[in-house]
Amino acid sequence: MTTINIKARADRSRLRRHALAAQGLHQQATFGKGLKGARESIRHLGYVQIDTISVVERAHHHVFRSRVPDFSTAMTDKLLQRRDIFEYWHHAAAFLPIEDYRFSLPYKQAIANGKIHWFKNPDRKLMSQLKQQITSEGPLRSRDLEDTETSRQGWWDWKPAKRALEQLYMQGELMVTAREGFQKTYDLPERVLPEHIDTSAPDINEFAEHVITQQLRCHALVSLKGLTYQRRNPALRQAVKRHIETNLEKGLLDQLVLASGETFFCPAGLMDLPTPRFSRAMTILSPFDNALIQRERLKSIFDFDYQIECYVPAAKRKFGYFGLPLLYRDEFVGQVDCKAHRKNRRLEVKAVEFCNTTLDPGETGLAFAQALTRFAHFQACERIELGAVSPGSFAEPVRQALAQPGQPAD
Repeated sequence: MTTINIKARADRSRLRRHALAAQGLHQQATFGKGLKGARESIRHLGYVQIDTISVVERAHHHVFRSRVPDFSTAMTDKLLQRRDIFEYWHHAAAFLPIEDYRFSLPYKQAIANGKIHWFKNPDRKLMSQLKQQITSEGPLRSRDLEDTETSRQGWWDWKPAKRALEQLYMQGELMVTAREGFQKTYDLPERVLPEHIDTSAPDINEFAEHVITQQLRCHALVSLKGLTYQRRNPALRQAVKRHIETNLEKGLLDQLVLASGETFFCPAGLMDLPTPRFSRAMTILSPFDNALIQRERLKSIFDFDYQIECYVPAAKRKFGYFGLPLLYRDEFVGQVDCKAHRKNRRLEVKAVEFCNTTLDPGETGLAFAQALTRFAHFQACERIELGAVSPGSFAEPVRQALAQPGQPAD
């Protein structure tokens, strides 16, 4: 087993760059462009979280856009319709690569067997009626449950029916076959899944190997805690730990020890590889981006102590409702709180905060202005209104940069 101590600043920077490169955030179009790029990006990342917050473009679109420059919001629905992805639960509602379908089965089976409760007292009779309706009459749209004027027989009060549909979906008896925004269409798995997809449930060792391979692929370095992030499966945690220990003994993994004493694991020889090169562009990321979602990891590796505050009471917020982290080269350098006013095509920038005050304000201000202009175009906004900028030394450079004509757009 090789143990590497990460103490020198150069080593920390190299580690960060490998981590960001594994996320496809070190340069533009890492996974390609258009629909193909979107498909390759989710296959690499393993999932993209679905989110309902709409103050700016929704998280699932934002995550794709951060890696696929010409991504359009219609592409997620197209990927779903083409059966390139499916919807299910990761640590939250998510799109996942269709090839990984079988690894959703253990959680579905745990819910179906009552080992995990989605709803404590599911209405089995109503579930059976709904499933029979879908089997005989075809796919069911969630909005059909709200249609009290329909002449079709078999519709029930919306709330119990919605719960019954969700229970069927979570235990694997239904799948989402299409979406219109947040309106889902449900159908039987056998009518949704492509023929080539493996539907056999993995054993615990296959599951552990899948988790480790997927996490190393998209993060480059992993911790035991991070590998099973939000997975309530003690057997899986134990199997993952065994596989990590075996791979260390075989020399397939290196152990990295940070200055804090925290331990991570990476593919053997990673730190001997050339350091990934980064563009000088700044990127505005979603709070639910795959690179950010494990907050403890983010603080350990990037020294970025970040909290999304939309779930925090307004009086207790330190920054703003929906702070979007700013990635610049190999550092997270601050956050911006925005709101897209789509009717009048205006992007309101409520506040910007740079947490790294060693940065050059002029250079950083220009990089931020360019990133914000691209971000505004992504929101279909033509005008940017800039609010407070802190520290004050960054305010004028940012304003001047935004005032320059010909700011780049995607």
